[in-house]
Amino acid sequence: MDKDLKIVVIGAGMGGLATALALAKKGFTSIDLYETASNLGFVGAGIQLAPNMARILDNLGAWKRIEEEAVELKETSIRQGAGDVELAHVDLNYIKETYGYAHMVGHRSSLAGSLYESCQAEKAITFHFSHSIEEVKSWTPKPTLVIKPRNGEPFTRECDVLLSADGVKSKTREAMLEELKVDAKIVDTDQAAYRIMLKREEMENDPELLALIDNDRVTRWIGEKRHIIAYPVSNKTIYNISTTQPDTNFAAAPSATYTTKGSKKEMLEIFGDFCPMIGRMLDLVPDGEVCEWKLRVHAPLPTWVHGSVALVGDACHPTLPHLAQGAAQAIEDAAVLGEVLSLCPSSSASDINKSLQVYEIIRKERAETLVELAAASGRDLHLGAGAAKEERDRKFAEAQKLGGKGVPVPDKWADADVQRMIYGHDCAKVAGEEFGKLFAKL
Repeated sequence: MDKDLKIVVIGAGMGGLATALALAKKGFTSIDLYETASNLGFVGAGIQLAPNMARILDNLGAWKRIEEEAVELKETSIRQGAGDVELAHVDLNYIKETYGYAHMVGHRSSLAGSLYESCQAEKAITFHFSHSIEEVKSWTPKPTLVIKPRNGEPFTRECDVLLSADGVKSKTREAMLEELKVDAKIVDTDQAAYRIMLKREEMENDPELLALIDNDRVTRWIGEKRHIIAYPVSNKTIYNISTTQPDTNFAAAPSATYTTKGSKKEMLEIFGDFCPMIGRMLDLVPDGEVCEWKLRVHAPLPTWVHGSVALVGDACHPTLPHLAQGAAQAIEDAAVLGEVLSLCPSSSASDINKSLQVYEIIRKERAETLVELAAASGRDLHLGAGAAKEERDRKFAEAQKLGGKGVPVPDKWADADVQRMIYGHDCAKVAGEEFGKLFAKL
């Protein structure tokens, strides 16, 4: 493989940044990253930093700064929203002992910022902000695309490999599916989310709320069709709150709409039957600063690869947030792409395509399994009154009796078997070990 071949990455989110960095670390010398935004901005809320993500970031040299600001989670408490009664408690201390990295939480801007700084330190990576992809004109042997600068005329760009990490709205995915005559539209989940960050000084005058931000704990309050998950980030100076609730504000909106200005009054009403402490916590959100996100996924794709083009992250496997694995799975994509392209035996379009097919073989089933597990976990958490809820709560009670350390839990995020499947998997190692055998079969 010629390490000077021309690689184009579309999108400077977690997947795009990690992909560019993984390729640079493998010695590739010409990586151009195009991003629609004028700068990264580093906005966003908290993010969970699971061991499978931390392992890759550490290998890429981007983990240390993130770890310094992150909070290590020692426990999780799953509680009834209405009465704040604990359904299950899970000890997370065993995770570091078992998987080599603790389960930590941090600010999304810290993760993005560390990846960006690491990319900037690589001479091989060139950023092109305010550039959007307009069209993919060819897929092989040399992918060709039309790119438009925000303040300029469109131009045509040719490359050897095109890796598209342009999110759930991916134009590359749309073009690929059209080329392959496949229909895999975005799926409406009928769910939305509020994402909130409260400062420590906003909570410190309420002893119950101060106790929340002072704990090394992630708390999930659940109710019918709704839940709240919250934890401290940024050295416990910020309390991150994320909700899931039925979508009412996006239902009649155009399909391209993903965020909207939310109503504080409506937010308080949605969670009005939750315990008074949660009401006080949500009431701290300043008027006019309530933002609501539409939660959208798309049907599983028949392929992520066409010619010398591959999809990455949310472009091919967007997920609901209930396993906290969206960014981690995009970063796993990046690590595997770095491995398979570095092991590609030549720079021919045929070998590049086969290497990208190996990437898909290694990643697709795993990513799609986690997408479905996240959806299933959401369904279990949001049960209303009835036999299914009673059975779920019986399982929570059983977990509580067993002491909450490495035990089965209906909340898949906290379940020991699910954690083993997610955290114990070293995707880069698997790619390195399996590449030769898989490539030879293609």
